[in-house]
Amino acid sequence: MTILLLAGSPSAPSRSTRVLHHIGEKLALLGHRYTKLDIRDLPGDAVMHADFSNVAIQSALAQVAAASAVVVATPVYKAAYSGALKAFLDLLPQFGLQDKLVLPLATGGGQSHMLALDYALRPVLSSLGPRHVLQSIYATEAQVSWSEEDGLVLAAEIVNRINEGVEQLSNSLLAHQNVSGSGFTAIPFSQIRCSV
Repeated sequence: MTILLLAGSPSAPSRSTRVLHHIGEKLALLGHRYTKLDIRDLPGDAVMHADFSNVAIQSALAQVAAASAVVVATPVYKAAYSGALKAFLDLLPQFGLQDKLVLPLATGGGQSHMLALDYALRPVLSSLGPRHVLQSIYATEAQVSWSEEDGLVLAAEIVNRINEGVEQLSNSLLAHQNVSGSGFTAIPFSQIRCSV
């Protein structure tokens, strides 16, 4: 099972991307494999014109399709997730996140932008058919800092939220793997008959 770290920031360096990579490292310590996809590295013209013949676009879409889970990171601008992320999500097929776990992550200027995750990003992610969209992680600029000497420094409350998100994602992946490997076949609810 592979986890895709999807970075939606149009700039580098980026707080959201640094937090995303931090989450990837924590998942790796729990034994999970991950790959990275940075939308800003894709050819902008191909993304904006939905050029599905472009090799980089094909490769990016294949990464999403192959992942069991996707951690989506974005900065929040003007109470919405990044345009770069929106343009990429528009390239996915109607159920492009089908059967995947999704962990949304965002960074923004202040607490007033926190609802952008639940009111802007979550509905779009949910429309792509994931198995489950986990509780979002949001951090303000004051809660995430970077320096060459200290590296990434996170406020205690963000460390706690990240730990909870990583644990929930890891446990959900392992539970799904155990069910998938057990030979258990799910029965649709419509086929269940009860008698009283």
